[in-house]
Amino acid sequence: MFNKLRCFKAYDIRGQLGTELNTDIAYRIGRAFGEYLNPKKVVVGSDIRLTSEELKNALTEGLLDAGVDVIDIGMTGSEEIYFATKYLGLDGGVEVTASHNPIDYNGMKLVRSEARPISADTGLFDIRRIAEENNFSSVKKCGTLSKKSTLIPYVDHLMTYVDLNSFKPLKLVINSGNGAAGHVIDAIEKRFNNAKIPVEIIKIHNEADGTFPNGIPNPILLENRQDTIDAVTANNADMGIAFDGDFDRCFMFDEKGQFIEGYYIVGLLSDAFLQKNPGSRIIYDPRLTWNTLDIVKEARGEAIMSKSGHAFIKERMRKEDAIYGGEMSAHHYFRDFAYCDSGMIPWLLVAELLCLQSMSLSKMVEERIAKYPSPGEINSKLHNPKEAIERVLNAYQKKALVVDKTDGISLEFEKWRFNLRSSNTEPLVRLNLESRGDISLMEEKTAEILNLLRQ
Repeated sequence: MFNKLRCFKAYDIRGQLGTELNTDIAYRIGRAFGEYLNPKKVVVGSDIRLTSEELKNALTEGLLDAGVDVIDIGMTGSEEIYFATKYLGLDGGVEVTASHNPIDYNGMKLVRSEARPISADTGLFDIRRIAEENNFSSVKKCGTLSKKSTLIPYVDHLMTYVDLNSFKPLKLVINSGNGAAGHVIDAIEKRFNNAKIPVEIIKIHNEADGTFPNGIPNPILLENRQDTIDAVTANNADMGIAFDGDFDRCFMFDEKGQFIEGYYIVGLLSDAFLQKNPGSRIIYDPRLTWNTLDIVKEARGEAIMSKSGHAFIKERMRKEDAIYGGEMSAHHYFRDFAYCDSGMIPWLLVAELLCLQSMSLSKMVEERIAKYPSPGEINSKLHNPKEAIERVLNAYQKKALVVDKTDGISLEFEKWRFNLRSSNTEPLVRLNLESRGDISLMEEKTAEILNLLRQ
């Protein structure tokens, strides 16, 4: 009987260090990846966590012993692996990262050729089975290891999303959270300076530091926003930008230091893409929808709903050849970025919009926030999530105009709607709710559902 590996999740690998993930398991994952996918050449990278380098090295050993040639591109964010896989025409890629998880965790994100995600239903659990069996085929010839940097072509690609000539004087606060984003921000700043673009970047927590001296980089947490807010107001900046650990999510703050929910940024970017590419398709998730649907319809695009989660969104993006996809969780996906999510492209686009529209970020979103107010995502740690969701469904479904089960449960009424779903990565139930311009109704219904949920 082989040991069960508990670090394999629905979309990626994440586990507590020592018990769920260690160098032995990382080696076996490398061997299993090689055996399952039979790739000739793959790229590996790792974030700044203190164990990421050793886990990457063990993973690499496993890949090499499986006969796979490996290109190591060093300290990277997840999207640099997606980019390198596509750009170098490789058979796969692995980023060692635990993103915004606690300090005693680490993990991996796996892709095949063209940066297509490997998730539970596209091979991840097959890789788990092979790694658990730990009985690998013998290989005639081990692979070779080489090191390379793809930073310059990656930044070249980022710059294709904006017209640098559109930029007017702008002051941006960027908080890398001591995660993996700092080296990319430095490279972008250099581009701006070399092109004499009047963008001033005020960097905070820019140094990569796996001890996370300023807290785990996760701007979803209220306590992790204050440093960005303070820097925006102290410097009279036009916008604040903050990243999670592997910078695949990007969070924005307006010129007053107010946090802008990812939901309203999805609307902003949908509109921007449709102005340039009329009639295009936009992918959105079921958690918060009315604002996106409204904007896409107005801009004569086509809005298509997908189940939440990067693997589902990317698959749907490809199927529909959608130009852009956005999740309210601050994941943004781009057709020209191999249909993958990027945390760098969104802030560049919004910075360009500030210049093109000669309008503050707060002004750009205030009408939309007033039209469809939402309290943001509210998480509840529950003993029996399934039973709690069922309890809420039974209480509301008879009066609902629409009941949708694409992802958890979504119920719509005349003046409000909500989505309730279990997290794929944590033992949490997530509530998202919005109303048609009625803040007191939004607050009343939020309290009502939370009360019922947490009984």
